[in-house]
Amino acid sequence: MVSWKVERIAHFDFERDLCIDGLVHFGFHDRSGRQFILAHQKHFLGLLGEKGTLKWTVANKQVLKEVPNISADIQFPIYVDSLPDGTLVVSNFGNNKLFRVDPDRMESSLLFDGSLRGMKNAGNCVVDGEGNIWLNEVEGCKVWRLDSTGKPTLELGTGEPGFQADAVDFEKARFNWIYDIRKGPDGDIYVLDSRNFAVRRIDISAGQVFTLAGTGKPGYEGDGGDPRHATFGGDPTARFDGPISMSLDEEGNIFVGDRFNKVVRMIERKADRIHTIAGDASSTSEAPNESKTSNPLALRLPMISSMDYFRGRLFVPTDLPGNTGDLAVLTRV
Repeated sequence: MVSWKVERIAHFDFERDLCIDGLVHFGFHDRSGRQFILAHQKHFLGLLGEKGTLKWTVANKQVLKEVPNISADIQFPIYVDSLPDGTLVVSNFGNNKLFRVDPDRMESSLLFDGSLRGMKNAGNCVVDGEGNIWLNEVEGCKVWRLDSTGKPTLELGTGEPGFQADAVDFEKARFNWIYDIRKGPDGDIYVLDSRNFAVRRIDISAGQVFTLAGTGKPGYEGDGGDPRHATFGGDPTARFDGPISMSLDEEGNIFVGDRFNKVVRMIERKADRIHTIAGDASSTSEAPNESKTSNPLALRLPMISSMDYFRGRLFVPTDLPGNTGDLAVLTRV
């Protein structure tokens, strides 16, 4: 079993802190190592440069006086990925729009307006090996594939909630509130089918959807065993019920932010087993974590947000009361 330790913890005050010593609370690394900040409430995307300074932003209006801004109708940005030509695509939960961003030219253009297609809450946008863009529709219970020009070429799901534990062809696939999708190192698309409390895999070449983890029911069982028999936490009173976040490493291992169990679970693909690697499920405290904490199983993770894996490090953000949050950086032992 893979073991982890806490490398460091940063505590954020969202009214004041964009970056702390090169870390952001909500952000992602791309494949080349660039680190982006996605400021939901402040409605901008930014690229971090050396020493945590912003090189540029993308927003409706200038964010910081000294930082160049690329104008775009950014509303609650949720994810960013790189297109084959070196430009970026950013998805917006707030207005269901995808924008292409060209930092070299300091230009942006509208790539896709999901509102015109009846989309309910655009989620992540991930680019596959062919340059297609995969986009999850949260409340709409769909996964879309767009070509590089923004033209829809495939819809998975009918818009009505559903679940299949077994493999199904694309046209039969059903989902229930999708909170996260990511591209795996195998080129396939991985789906956090959250209100089904499951992880699904879109096998592009086979034209099928497989369930890798979860039974369709909430709980906190299965550690040490087959991920398909595991359960993830839920809260039927919450708007965003079920596991909230997912990331993958170079070997295809899957990390799940099991929000309502207050833990991070790891699905080891070669061993085909699941276990908890961070978080104290028994904790009721929402106090900030101590900076000296080294044991990941002692972390307080009351509201895990969107995780990011990059080169041996897992970045685990959690929201805390008072418009604050912690970011725990985990590394393998």
